[in-house]
Amino acid sequence: MRVAVFASGNGTNFETIAGSDELKRLGLEIELLVCDQPQAKVIKRAEKYHIPVFVNQLADYENRGAYEQVIVEKLKPLKIDYIFLAGYMRVVTPVLLSQYPNRIINIHPSLLPKFSGLEAIHRAFVANEPVTGVTIHYIDEGVDTGPIIKQSKVVRLKNDTEESLENRIHQTEHQMYKEVIANLLKGVSKK
Repeated sequence: MRVAVFASGNGTNFETIAGSDELKRLGLEIELLVCDQPQAKVIKRAEKYHIPVFVNQLADYENRGAYEQVIVEKLKPLKIDYIFLAGYMRVVTPVLLSQYPNRIINIHPSLLPKFSGLEAIHRAFVANEPVTGVTIHYIDEGVDTGPIIKQSKVVRLKNDTEESLENRIHQTEHQMYKEVIANLLKGVSKK
């Protein structure tokens, strides 16, 4: 399965996917990292795995549609089967969605529909949520509204700080994303 990963930041989910021997054995091929932040740490992580990087900044375009059209043109010759969003901090528009219907998957650090959008962990912590978690879902035209593939709960411990809760959520994300991708690869390999 040929995939592109989109990320904007540190890239721990990206590295978990890229560094997984199990996913490679199952046929995962990361053809490209798409990043919208030229200083993002994820770029160094991609270089470590010899994965090509395409840095594309929204500020260079008149609108989001034009920005995404350039990404679509970059992806076309790579024959991408799926796009995995891994901390990609942009809302995907119909320009990209129309080219990859039901083939763009996102990971979000909350139990959707609660705390959709930005700063989900912070907002759950401030709201004193006793249970939060992680959702992996298909992308649609809304913000974190697409069909849910899998959710896992993360219980807030009595002595949790926002940082300790965030660390446990990220650990859950890493495990979940690998599981969901492995299941997807197994399904693809049965065809």
